[in-house]
Amino acid sequence: MNLLNMPKGKKNSYSKIKKLYSLFKFAKNNPYFVGKFFQEIKINGLRSAIRKTKSKIYILDPIAYSPKLILQTDRTSILVFPAFDNPEVSIIIPVYNNFDYTYDCLQSIKENTQNISYEIIIGDDNSSDLTTQLYKFAENITILRDGINRGFLRNCNNAAGHAKGKYVLFLNNDTQVQSNWLSSLVDLIESDETIGMVGSKLVYPDGRLQEAGGIIWNDATGWNYGRLDDPMKPEYNYVKEVDYISGASIMIRKSLWLEIGGFDERYVPAYYEDSDLAFEVRKHGYKVVYQPKSVVVHFEGISNGTDVGSGIKQYQVINHEKFVNKWKDVLEKEHFPNAENVFLARDRSKGKPRVLFVDHYLPHYDQDAGSKAAFQYLKILASSPMQVHFIGDNFWHYPDSPYLEGLIQMGIEVLYGNWYAQNWQSWIQDNGQYLDYVILSRPHISIKYIDKIKEHSNAKIIYFGHDLHFLREEREYRLKKDKKILTSSEYWKDIEINLMKKSDVSYFFSDVEKNVIEQTDKHINVDIVPLFIYEEFKEKNYIAQNRKNIMFVGGFAHNPNIDAVQWFVSEIWPIVSEKIQDIKFYIIGSKPPKEIQQLADERIIVTGFISDTELSQYYDTFRLVVAPLRYGAGVKGKIVEALYNAMPIVTTSIGAEGINNANNIMKIVDESEAFATEVINFYNDLPLLDDFSQKSLENCKDNFSVLYAKKQMSHIISEFKGAL
Repeated sequence: MNLLNMPKGKKNSYSKIKKLYSLFKFAKNNPYFVGKFFQEIKINGLRSAIRKTKSKIYILDPIAYSPKLILQTDRTSILVFPAFDNPEVSIIIPVYNNFDYTYDCLQSIKENTQNISYEIIIGDDNSSDLTTQLYKFAENITILRDGINRGFLRNCNNAAGHAKGKYVLFLNNDTQVQSNWLSSLVDLIESDETIGMVGSKLVYPDGRLQEAGGIIWNDATGWNYGRLDDPMKPEYNYVKEVDYISGASIMIRKSLWLEIGGFDERYVPAYYEDSDLAFEVRKHGYKVVYQPKSVVVHFEGISNGTDVGSGIKQYQVINHEKFVNKWKDVLEKEHFPNAENVFLARDRSKGKPRVLFVDHYLPHYDQDAGSKAAFQYLKILASSPMQVHFIGDNFWHYPDSPYLEGLIQMGIEVLYGNWYAQNWQSWIQDNGQYLDYVILSRPHISIKYIDKIKEHSNAKIIYFGHDLHFLREEREYRLKKDKKILTSSEYWKDIEINLMKKSDVSYFFSDVEKNVIEQTDKHINVDIVPLFIYEEFKEKNYIAQNRKNIMFVGGFAHNPNIDAVQWFVSEIWPIVSEKIQDIKFYIIGSKPPKEIQQLADERIIVTGFISDTELSQYYDTFRLVVAPLRYGAGVKGKIVEALYNAMPIVTTSIGAEGINNANNIMKIVDESEAFATEVINFYNDLPLLDDFSQKSLENCKDNFSVLYAKKQMSHIISEFKGAL
C-alpha cells in the first residue's frame, strides 16, 4: 500500500512500527543501550525511558572518520591564493615530481584555510615532470627552483630561509589538509608561550589513523601512536605533549627554528630529522604538542616508497644510528624500553602526577553552578604539572560540543563512547596503578566508582560533595512537611557519610556543611574550598544611578530555584512593583518549567537560557540581584557570580550561607514583607548600592581566587604547594 494513500490512523501506526523496528535494530547491536533502557524502566517507568531515548541520553559509538578528499582528474584550473604582505604562517612544501599530489595539496589548502594569513613556499628539488610548470597553475605562491637537487632535508632548510611568517609550517606535498587544520595549530601555539612546536593528526585516505603523535623508545625506535586505529577514539583526541610529530605536518616558531639552526644536516638526505627537531625543541626549553583538531590526510610512501633496503628509504636505518649517538643520554633518562608503559609514553607523562576526575557528565559550565565549579577545578588541574583524565558518567559523545572541546584543548583526556561505558571498570583495572589522585563529584556518581577505584589504585581519593544532599532535603522537609522528602534525606545521609569515610578528604563549599559533617562523625577529614575560581578580577564600572531593574539568576533543573522565584513573585514582587513603578524583574536561567514561564508579563521577563556573554551584559546594566532561596545547602553559585560582577545583593540566610563576612556585604532577610522592604530601600539608596558593589568585588577577590583554591587543596595535592 502506498503510504501517501493510507488512512491517517494506519499511517500513524505504520510510522510507530517503523520507529520501533529502527529502535530494536539499533538495540540489537548495542547491548549497553538495552541495559540502560530497561534499568530506566525499572527505576522511573516506561515513559521516562522513552523520553530519555528521544533526547539521546544513551550512548552511541563514535563514528569512524571519513576524510574529505579531492578526487579529480582535471587539474587545469588556476588556483588563486590570497596575498598577504605580512603572513602569520609560512607553509613550506618540499616537492620532487608528483605534480598531481602537489596540485591536490594546494587545492586542499585553498579550500580549508580561513581566518589565518599565510604564504606558500614551494621548494622544488629540481623536478622533471609537470611540476616544472606549477607557476601556470597557482598564483600568489613562491616557487623556489634553481636547478639544484639538494635532497629533502636541505631543500626544507633552503625554503625556510625565505619564510616571512611568525611560524614556519612544513607540509608534505602528498597530503590533503582538512577544515580548521591551520587555525587550530596557531590557536594552540599562541595559547602557551612554552610551546615551541605543534603538529597535526595524520590519517590515511581510507580514514584510518596514521599517527596521533609519535613515541620514541630508549633504543630510538619509534611508534606512530594509534596507527591503523579509529582516529575518533578518545585516546587520540586530546591535546598532549609528544616525543615527536611526523614531519608531514609540523609547525614551529620561526625564532626557535633560527635558534636551533633548522634541520640537522647530519641526517641528509632524510629521515629522523623530524624526531631530532622535536628533541632540539625540548633541549631549548620548549614543548612539542599534538593538536588533534588539525587533521591532515597523508598518502604515506608516495614520495620515498616503503622499502628500507634501497633508495632514500634506506637512510631510515642509517640515520637511526646517528640519532642514537646524538641523544643517547636523553633516551636513557627520559624514555621507556620498547613497548613498555605505553599509557605514559603516549603523552610524555613519565613522572607527572595523574588525576582522574569523575562527574555525571561533561561540565555544562554555562548552565549550572555545579558544572561551572567542576569546569574551573578541571582547569586549574590541567594548568598544573599534571595529566588529567575525565569521565562523564553518561559517556555521551557530543560531536563538536564546546563542552568537550574545552576540556580536550586543555589537554584533558575525556573518556566517552560506548566502549568506555561498558569497559570503564577495565580501564581502571588496567590504569589505576598510574593514578595519583581521583576526584569523585556528587554522591550519586561517586558511589558507583569509589570501590572499584580503591580496589585497583592507591590514589588519594578526593570527594567533592558540592552540597550536602541530606541537609538540603532535610531543610525542604521542614518547609513542606512531606515525609517522602525526609525518607530521601535519610537515604542520602547514609550514602554521603559512607563516601566520606572511604575518601582521603571531602571538600565542600560551606563551613556550615563542614560543621554538620564534623558533628555527625568527627573522624571524617573534611575541608572547605571555594565554589568558583577566578583567575583575574576586573574592576567593574558600577554606578547605581546609571542602572535599573532587578534580576534573579539560576538554573531551573534545581528545585530550590523554582521555589525561590515562585515565593518572590507571589509574596514579595507585588509590594516592590507597587512602590517602584518603573522597575522590571528579570528571571534568568536555563530550563524554566511551565510554572515559571507562566509568570511572565510586561514587568516580569523570563529569559530562559542565555550565553555567558549575554549574562555579562545584564550584570553591566542591572542595579540589584535578588536570591530569595528558602531551602538548599552549600554556597550558592548565583551569589558568588553576583559578587564577582560587583553586584549588590538581597538574599536570605540560606542564600548567604557559606559566604565569609556575609552580613557586611549583602542584605540578608528571611521574611517576605521584610524582604520586600529591603529591596525597595536598597534599590533607592544609590550611595549605599555603590558602596556594596565595591564590597562585593573585594570579597570575591579574597575568597574565590585560584591562589586561594590551591592553598586550600595543597595539603592533599602536593603539586599545588609550589604555586603558593
